[in-house]
Amino acid sequence: MIPIPLQLIVAMSLDALIGDPRWWPHPVRFIGEFALSLEGKMRALFKNELIAGAFTAFTVIGATWGVTFCLVGIGRIFHPLLGDAISIFIMYTGIAAHDLAKHARSVQGALDEQDIELARKRVGMICGRDTGTLDGQAVVMATIESVAENSVDGVTAPLFYGLLAGPVGVMVYKAISTLDSTFGYKNERYFHFGWASARLDDVAAFFPSRLTSLLVPVAAWITGMRGHDSFRVLKRDRLKHASPNSGHSEAAFAGALGLRLGGPSYYGGVLHEKPFIGDPIIEPDPKFIGKSVKLMNITTVISFVAFTVLFFLLKHI
Repeated sequence: MIPIPLQLIVAMSLDALIGDPRWWPHPVRFIGEFALSLEGKMRALFKNELIAGAFTAFTVIGATWGVTFCLVGIGRIFHPLLGDAISIFIMYTGIAAHDLAKHARSVQGALDEQDIELARKRVGMICGRDTGTLDGQAVVMATIESVAENSVDGVTAPLFYGLLAGPVGVMVYKAISTLDSTFGYKNERYFHFGWASARLDDVAAFFPSRLTSLLVPVAAWITGMRGHDSFRVLKRDRLKHASPNSGHSEAAFAGALGLRLGGPSYYGGVLHEKPFIGDPIIEPDPKFIGKSVKLMNITTVISFVAFTVLFFLLKHI
């Protein structure tokens, strides 16, 4: 059996090389469709929306765990290397660094061509806010915020859980994250039904978000960015976000880049008065999107090494 850290290196390499082709049967899409298919059934079965949502969440998580465990186990029955190959493939599908970088750079490309409408459309694919009226600087900020947040959700958190529990850990985390993105909204339909999904995501991302944010200043120092400011802003602004986790990485990225992120934003036509994160040291322009992607990539490598050492030490204490 190939050790899990080596499997993850292969999985990360596959993501770097080919990303997530749109025609590929991606497990996360199946998880999302399965979750939505359960919603109506659970609402009919349980009148209490909190209970219905909780049963939906734990059913999706349990099914994801079971399917992943069985796929790898069946592969190993035929040959250990087949089991490893399935394990690597599953973990590869849980890492989204390539596609995140690709989407971010596509926004930068549109801004470089001064096509603001195209830039708004492209940034709308990777963030939840209304983008139809954003100016160029606001598009840059929205893109960087998305890169910062998804550096954890789509990259370092899957690596963390992959090192902790292999492909099962990666897929269970992705199931929780998908549940949150499917049901974790504070609107009339999902305020109660999505409560369990949102809280599970908060718990699952707790350690990866904090560990990653502490490593962003290191990545900033290595890349010649503002390592000291990254740590300073992280310490000061990490709790200024509505999410208990997202503010950590956003604050670290804002400090590293010398930008001010956050601020008032529209979601579904409703203005949300979000606090600012970071200091407006530098005027944002499209090149900072490329810098944020570089910061994400270096942070990913450092995080993988740090997480590997952490779990090795914990295992041998």
